[in-house]
Amino acid sequence: MTGAVRVLRATVLPLALIGLTALAGVVLGRVYAGGLLTWLVVGAAAGSVLVSVAARRLPSWLVAPVSVAAMAGWTLWSLRLAATRAELPGGLLEVTADAARNGIPRLLTAMIPVEPTPDTVLVPVVAAWLAGLTGAEVALRTGRVLLGYLPAAGLYAAALYVVGPNAEPALGSTLVFVAVAALGLAAPTRTAPGGGDPTAELTPRVRAAVRLRLATSAAFGVAALVGLVALLGPVVAQQVDGRPVDPRRYVEPPQVQTLDENPLIRISGWALHPEQKLLDVSTQRPGAPPADAPPEADPAADTARSVRIRLAVLSDYDGVTWRVGATYRNAGRILPAATAARDSTVQTVRQQISVAELSGRLLPAVATPREVSGARVAYDPASGTLIRPEGLTPGLRYTVTSAEERPDSNLLASANVPAGDEVARVLRVADGVPDPMRRLATQLAEENGAPFARASAIEQFLAEHYRVVADAPSGHAYPNLGFFLFGPRNGGGQEGTSEQFAAAFAVLGRLSGLPTRVVVGFRTSGQGPVLAGDAYAWPEVLFDGLGWVSFNPLPRPNDEPRPVEEDFRPTPEDPPPSEAPAPTAEPSASPEPAAVADAPTGPDGVSTPVLVAGGSGGLLLVVGALLLTLLAMRRSLTRSRLVRGDPGQRIAGAWREVTDALRLAGRPVGDDLAATEIAGHARRTLADARAGTTGDDTTAVASIGGTAAADESSPAVDELAALLNQVGFAPGAATPDQAARAAEVATAYVATLRSARPWWRRLLWSVHPTPLRRARRAPR
Repeated sequence: MTGAVRVLRATVLPLALIGLTALAGVVLGRVYAGGLLTWLVVGAAAGSVLVSVAARRLPSWLVAPVSVAAMAGWTLWSLRLAATRAELPGGLLEVTADAARNGIPRLLTAMIPVEPTPDTVLVPVVAAWLAGLTGAEVALRTGRVLLGYLPAAGLYAAALYVVGPNAEPALGSTLVFVAVAALGLAAPTRTAPGGGDPTAELTPRVRAAVRLRLATSAAFGVAALVGLVALLGPVVAQQVDGRPVDPRRYVEPPQVQTLDENPLIRISGWALHPEQKLLDVSTQRPGAPPADAPPEADPAADTARSVRIRLAVLSDYDGVTWRVGATYRNAGRILPAATAARDSTVQTVRQQISVAELSGRLLPAVATPREVSGARVAYDPASGTLIRPEGLTPGLRYTVTSAEERPDSNLLASANVPAGDEVARVLRVADGVPDPMRRLATQLAEENGAPFARASAIEQFLAEHYRVVADAPSGHAYPNLGFFLFGPRNGGGQEGTSEQFAAAFAVLGRLSGLPTRVVVGFRTSGQGPVLAGDAYAWPEVLFDGLGWVSFNPLPRPNDEPRPVEEDFRPTPEDPPPSEAPAPTAEPSASPEPAAVADAPTGPDGVSTPVLVAGGSGGLLLVVGALLLTLLAMRRSLTRSRLVRGDPGQRIAGAWREVTDALRLAGRPVGDDLAATEIAGHARRTLADARAGTTGDDTTAVASIGGTAAADESSPAVDELAALLNQVGFAPGAATPDQAARAAEVATAYVATLRSARPWWRRLLWSVHPTPLRRARRAPR
């Protein structure tokens, strides 16, 4: 009997500990793709308990190092297996270091279903091994079974918490957990030396006292257990149908940089350098014509061969900037499958892409990506866009398989557009729409009732009346779009890049009741290099049953645009007063002849010196009044920027003071530069001024106006750039003290830079109208 008890004790309890720890992997594996994570956790549970069983004869202090060494081996093998299955590049050391740094945040930000990658399996495997080791040592070595169950129970609860509401309730596995725990408790854990009653050698009086104490303890234990069940039972029962908390809401998902949040502003910069190589692409698309097929062989061959690679989808517009507004979650190689539109066909496109000079985090791919290998990515299901959290690097190679949707064009004419809260985001029109733009949208909508007809009318209007130019300035705020649509053609209006065409289409579409968005990407043949000149933006409209349908408002090559006034004449807000002929009166008598003066007279009888003096004086008065007006307007502009508004607006105003100063100094900055790059440019400009050179004047500067001031204000521009980035990434977080500091830095920098100019340029500085003109354009 003693031998059987020992065998039972040696097998049942270890198996129970293995089962309890492994059940945590079963619960957690419900949100993982495939069964790899579950098997890795089961292996960790079995390995940790079996190592403790095998090392029972060793001193207790030696078991932990032996088990940890075995854990390291199992963990490294698990990481290598997960990396191989996920096709991740890099050596084992690099993969392990990355998983150790980012294991917990990536586990809590990963998209469901989670792909078993090194960073998403490291924490569960290590936690399962440590729980098995602790439970086995406590339960097997000391015989305290209930205490030994605590690590496995804690691991099981942690797995349930991590899963949260992302899977069905784990009722079955919980019942199995209770049954396995009861089985382990039923096995004997300790026997008397002789196999009989352990109190047999005690005196009768002591033996009776021990038995009474045991009975009393058992009775109190049963009573406490029944009381807890009575008290906690209803509470637990009420929570069975409750929705568990999702821990992912406490962890911030991967974010994008400023340029990636609004990549639309990069269009103009790319248009100025069309030969810059951004990507190398190789495309495989079943059913497409060969890349070398002559275009005249099939009228649709060019369209079939054309591949549109999407970089970003911009759905949010506040009247100033289009933004991505996406929530990216770490994803594995297999991305969540989205339901295709009902009346569209899906074609598989596979691309191998190599990054050349494209920067940022956004990962180009044909819409909609379904599988990515060669790079660890984060994914936004709402827009179908990808990012690489570590950023793009030259030489990065990855393969992406996409499901390209093509709507049935025969159904577009009768298709409707969705409405309601689900599409409110892509229907929202920010306040401040210019009246001419609203009237144009109303005019186009009144003449075309069906949604597709409205979209086509906007597309045709833009294609027929506007011109594409590569050197158009960047900008898509309401003032920029108003100037693009209605500005004088001989003054730079009615022309722009695809940025203005796509943004104008999207805004006019929303004003017409169409759900629209702007997409930034590349248009290429699908084979070979993708250049900066291939980058462009296009609008999309959402139709019921057809999904997002793209439009092309760009004019055809060599088409001469018609003047906007031929088809649209904005009604003036204040009609001019009626012009009535001036009353004329007949003289009652003939005028007396004027006396001939000695001095020469003008045509009205006024002497020539008086005319000259009066004209010169009047001209001086007009010029003086104009200069005083410009001076007052410039000071008012500076005061409104640095003093008025909330702290964020004042910091942005201080930054515009610095950029205006650089423009006045002959060192303007491009709109596509980041704030830190502009700060570096500002430092170099001040250094050049101190050395005696400026962007447009090489005259030696005799005095800077204080070297100490220059030394202090130049590095402070970096502080101002940091405050601007804080306003951009955390709106509303700026404080009045920070705004005051920004005004101080901007004032010091502008004064220092102005003092380095020649005296006549310093006078012109205060009345130059350039900042006033730029202020009217509402910079981003």
